[in-house]
Amino acid sequence: MGRCPTARRSNKKSKKGVCHANSPLRGVDRHFRDFYCRYSSYFHTRTRNVSQRAEQYFKGLIQARKRNMERMAEVVPNSDDQSLQHFLTHSNWDEGAVIDQIAHDADQLIGGKADSCLLIDESSFAKNGTKSVGVARQWCGRLGKVDNCQVGVFSILGCKTHSVPIDCRLFLPQAWVQDKQRCLATGVPEEAIEFNRKHDLALQMVISARARGVRFNWVGCDSLYGEDPSFLRALDQMHEIFMVDVHKDQHVYLQDPAPIVPRAHSKAGRKPSRLKAQTEPMQVAQWVQQQPAEAWKTLTIRDTTKGKLRVNILHQRLWLWDGKEKQAKHWHLIVRREANSSKIKYSLSNAPAHTAVKRLAYMQAQRYWVERSFQDSKSSCGMSDYQARSWRSWHHHMALVMMAMLFMLEQRLLYKDSHPLLSCADIISLLCNFLPKRTITSEEVLRQLEVRHRKREASIYSAHRKQGYHHLKNYQNNVTK
Repeated sequence: MGRCPTARRSNKKSKKGVCHANSPLRGVDRHFRDFYCRYSSYFHTRTRNVSQRAEQYFKGLIQARKRNMERMAEVVPNSDDQSLQHFLTHSNWDEGAVIDQIAHDADQLIGGKADSCLLIDESSFAKNGTKSVGVARQWCGRLGKVDNCQVGVFSILGCKTHSVPIDCRLFLPQAWVQDKQRCLATGVPEEAIEFNRKHDLALQMVISARARGVRFNWVGCDSLYGEDPSFLRALDQMHEIFMVDVHKDQHVYLQDPAPIVPRAHSKAGRKPSRLKAQTEPMQVAQWVQQQPAEAWKTLTIRDTTKGKLRVNILHQRLWLWDGKEKQAKHWHLIVRREANSSKIKYSLSNAPAHTAVKRLAYMQAQRYWVERSFQDSKSSCGMSDYQARSWRSWHHHMALVMMAMLFMLEQRLLYKDSHPLLSCADIISLLCNFLPKRTITSEEVLRQLEVRHRKREASIYSAHRKQGYHHLKNYQNNVTK
């Protein structure tokens, strides 16, 4: 966190804390309340007003160390875990309207600039059991292996060093879509019970962002999306500029393949009908190995907390052909190798032909902020700490997390001159001290302890009950002793 300018002066007043007393950061709690008031009307329905519960949940995401209902209720005044759970799971407020407003407000802050971009990535949430909507054994990036988890695909609006999530989609695996009753039991709307690849969800969010008026200059994705030729061509057909990572075995053409249907060699048999390339493809990794050392350019991308980010870059305009289209695509290949590292990243872009290499390298490097946004969302705003099994509760939770992240962005931009190093963790620390908290007396500590023990005992009792009467009777006897 940046220091107040007067703190550098060696006088007695600054030592006594006069500077800190006048710090503009002391208004962060007021900004927090004003921010929530802007969104409170979205939690009014025709029959019920749940804005108070929404405010309590919103505060709980900030104030609680663990963002489950019990821990939230222990720190947020006048709240209880059952009411918070009901608000998240059963209240019928429209998360779509909240997300619309988040996208609009985010665009006003960092949209419409030369470096504004829409970054797409998925995030996984480890889960136990089979009841949570969309849960299945699938790749869990957080654990680095295939495990039981939910997966959400997110779109993040970024500009330079700032980013904020503005939309999300829950991925439903094939096993869920093929079991309609299982979907309905967790509240999945009938119109949503269809299989969509993560690529399809990503395209939906690009379209939604444009429909909401979000202004960005390119779309960035990792190699999961770049490995699918149809995804890249869909973006190209939508006239969206993209910078998408690809795998090292991506096939490219050094010369235009100029696909044609070959002539028949004889009158016998069927006439050729499939297009055939006139040049041979090669893998991008193979092409890189053929390049001389002097072909690499060393570029400085941006300043970081660890110094300047310097990378080695290879650039070439190459052709790509999917085996079906009549004309091959002529796109940029950007190959990046960080200084003093052997790790190589490959990316494709349909940016205009005259785009400078340094600009392309910068666009490629902006995907870093996706991971940073997820890190802040999970560590500071409870993105992965939720008690939400149903379709509605998952989307409710994510909408409120995105609200919290938007608030973080607003505060960092507001204080960028006086406190340029202000982080999400810093803002959480300030709010935890400035916002009202439940008074923790000795009696309250004991009350919370008893509540936790009653719930723990009920859980144990339920587990024994499922094992049969004898186990239940033995457990009851042990408790009595």
